[in-house]
Amino acid sequence: MRGLLFFFFLLNYVFAFEEITPIPMSVDYDADKASLGKQLFFDPVLSKDGTVSCVSCHNLPGSGTDNKQFSHGVDNQIGHINTPTVLNAGFNISQFWDGRAKDLHDQALMPILNSNEMGQTLEKVLSILNKSKYREKFHAVYGENVTKENLSDAIAEFGKTLITPNSRFDQYLRGNYDAITEDEKKGYQAFKDLGCISCHNGVNVGGNMYQKIGIMIPYDKPKDVTDSETLEGRYHITKRERDKRVFKVPSLRNIELTAPYIHDGRYKTLEDVIKDMMEHQLGITEEREETKYIKLFLKTLTGEMPKSLEELE
Repeated sequence: MRGLLFFFFLLNYVFAFEEITPIPMSVDYDADKASLGKQLFFDPVLSKDGTVSCVSCHNLPGSGTDNKQFSHGVDNQIGHINTPTVLNAGFNISQFWDGRAKDLHDQALMPILNSNEMGQTLEKVLSILNKSKYREKFHAVYGENVTKENLSDAIAEFGKTLITPNSRFDQYLRGNYDAITEDEKKGYQAFKDLGCISCHNGVNVGGNMYQKIGIMIPYDKPKDVTDSETLEGRYHITKRERDKRVFKVPSLRNIELTAPYIHDGRYKTLEDVIKDMMEHQLGITEEREETKYIKLFLKTLTGEMPKSLEELE
């Protein structure tokens, strides 16, 4: 017993000096609500013309995004900002690049009601669902018809389950020092020494703060993009000058799966995004040997696919 207590004390001691913490192996959730949310997530009935579902832009199992620069919505409309992954999104400080939704519940209906995405109205989607198989399902789980509140709640409850634990780096953090190679350890050390960890930290290795893009060297606006959400970030929401080109720092969890990168989706490879972020955010313009090691480290952040994808009906 004393040895076990010492082991947990040692783990807490190690974590106290690490700026990245492991994803928990599981989270608490309501299985009935999450199962209902999963069905809705995969069902195009939520869109205006029955052609687009949540999974159309958030591949599951997979990257949790669609690996396109910009996603396609109803009427083949093309979006104007890169689709973030839904994997581990519940650990983020907020949802969307500009943080306009405070949590998964607040975010759940926004894509459904966005004219560029699913193009539906709240009144119409509730009417459709309450005339379908979902009316009985919602009565079974919530004891009432489909409403704005319980529709958001079900989708958000499923979103909560989409965690990817037990990456090799998490195993390393938990004490299995052989889980990553010496070169990957060099990459982690470089990630810390160069300052990447100042923005990419915490359980999601990002997602827990907002930051201006182009802190050290200005970041050129994307070609052929004029939408203020893409160009101005938080300013689109707050209208404060200091929030221009400020975006939520993306999580680096599963980053090898989620290309292309950055809010405008301009970077196709990890090498490109590492190099340019070192330049724009850290002011490092020369070629650095550390880049190849950082890439190796980032690949250790790929975790296991969410168990809920198999466990929930």
